[in-house]
Amino acid sequence: MEYQGRYKIFDPAAINTYPIAQRRNKVKLDDLLVPGDLLSEEYKVSAELESSIEAIAEAVVSSRDEGKPVILFTGAHLIKNGLGRILIELVKRDVVTLIAGNAATAIHDFELALIGETSEYVPQALEKGQFGMAFEFCYQNIALTLGNQQKLGYGEALGKMICEESFRREVLAVADGDDSVQEFLHPEVSVLAACYHRQIPFTVHAGMGTEVIDQHPSFDGQAKGGCSARDFLIYVNEVTKLTAGGVVLNIGSAVMGPEVFLKAASMVSNVGKVPDKIITADFDMRDYEPAQMKDESAQGYYFRDMKSVVTRIPQAFNGKGYYVQGNQKQTVPLLFKKIMNRLTT
Repeated sequence: MEYQGRYKIFDPAAINTYPIAQRRNKVKLDDLLVPGDLLSEEYKVSAELESSIEAIAEAVVSSRDEGKPVILFTGAHLIKNGLGRILIELVKRDVVTLIAGNAATAIHDFELALIGETSEYVPQALEKGQFGMAFEFCYQNIALTLGNQQKLGYGEALGKMICEESFRREVLAVADGDDSVQEFLHPEVSVLAACYHRQIPFTVHAGMGTEVIDQHPSFDGQAKGGCSARDFLIYVNEVTKLTAGGVVLNIGSAVMGPEVFLKAASMVSNVGKVPDKIITADFDMRDYEPAQMKDESAQGYYFRDMKSVVTRIPQAFNGKGYYVQGNQKQTVPLLFKKIMNRLTT
């Protein structure tokens, strides 16, 4: 990346990479949950929590029956926890109209599609200066550079790389890596690929210096920012469709998801597309104290997911917000089970 300012910058050309096949990972294909298996499971949650999840599932299914949006923003751990196939099934059944995530979400999905493994073992790699240094991360950077040239969105560019051979060949021609993985070995477990096939947006909302792809010589901040900015506008366009109701789910995103939703809600209201009677739900593990949402001296006031997704936004737009507290390996499969039960009855 060119710089002509007054300060010294780090030269990423000095970075050494290694083939991803040599990397130690914590999550393998066998760790991914199979949607069909989840329907017969029993989930250990309180009766109150199960009632909330039941209400959310009902809102999701009824919204789609009525042609209203269901927007799902997820943090990276949902993919790391092996729950990505749930999202793929929801995409295939047209239950969600847009999936969003941060760039780390896309990275874990990319790794699973590429090699069927993800979640690098950080302690072992960090001390050696190898954390995030797998060569194949350049594929994402190159896809974003090419995608930016074509004025594509972030998720769209990555989905196109996984799904379209001609675009993938363009990426690989630029990468030119020895001993690197040349094909996506498991696209069937990729949410990016599923969304691309179904023409459902997967929007990626990225920061700078926040992901391992930023560590590489191939990193192009203009491309990353440009593609992600387009995804933000795709997301905002979906929020314009909430004028007659709909559902927004935030799963394990403490800051990015709530902040993107908050800004989008303000933007669409500004142009007369005011959301109305929306249902929102935030899935996380921390305690939720409603009284703290108005107390600037309270810790909970600064939890953006609780304040924006559960409280401020639904209250502003005649809606209802739910907080689903618990391990997402229990709460998200239970939500999926209840959605599927409603779809099949």
